[in-house]
Amino acid sequence: MRRHRLVRVPASSANLGPGFDAFAAALSIELELEVAEGSDFAVSSDVPGVPLDRSNLCVRAFEALHPADGLSFQIRSQIPLAAGLGSSAAAIVAGLVAADHMFELDAPIFELAHELEGHPDNVAAALHGGFVICASGEPVRFDPPEGVEAVLARPDAEVRTEAARAALPAEVPLEDAVHNVAHAALLVLGLARDDLSLVGRGLSDRLHQPRRRALYPESMDLVDRATDLGAVGATISGAGPTVLFWSHWQATGALVERLRSEVPDWHVSRATFAPGGADVTAL
Repeated sequence: MRRHRLVRVPASSANLGPGFDAFAAALSIELELEVAEGSDFAVSSDVPGVPLDRSNLCVRAFEALHPADGLSFQIRSQIPLAAGLGSSAAAIVAGLVAADHMFELDAPIFELAHELEGHPDNVAAALHGGFVICASGEPVRFDPPEGVEAVLARPDAEVRTEAARAALPAEVPLEDAVHNVAHAALLVLGLARDDLSLVGRGLSDRLHQPRRRALYPESMDLVDRATDLGAVGATISGAGPTVLFWSHWQATGALVERLRSEVPDWHVSRATFAPGGADVTAL
């Protein structure tokens, strides 16, 4: 019987304000990877511009565990590229999970995904779902609180992760580091207690977002005005330029309409924080 697997992996938003390279959350938009044994190697995708050979990130991740000879890869994705929503992390996790499940390898998926991606936050959320905190060792996961939703506002512009990281200095002032430690603690406490007032206070960041403002000034303007627009707060999603608005579910509809009026040329959509991570089905 030929092996045939379908893997679904959520998008993710990393940093979440003060948690640079440490916090992330899974979001309810997905990448699907279908891998089937056949006679020839092949790659197809509905994502414009992605490689259709062995340099494809899903295939590269798969081949970190097993050769792709004689396999077909079909990739479908709702996750935009270079938007700060974990498209590369989802591709890496999908490829690794597909290979691991097809060939019963029991591989250390998170460690391999972290190595391929270069930082742990997006891959941890893509793999495990929910909210994750990445310190040394395995990430710590917890369920999204009830009543909190996400709204994504995304311009057509792209920001490469390399450019976003190049904008950061090697050292930051002590008071900025202290600010982020305190507000990261407030954010986690607010999420654990389902306390939106603490969540809103905890989203404040002084490490990465202000120093990247020149890469996405319009996005930062929306972050600054988030509460005036009706949100609990807002953060730059990953490397940007997407803005992740945090909202109580009862206020989400009005927030979406307000944002569509404020930035009519942007892609504005309602999303949920996804409790589930990578999922694989044998077909």
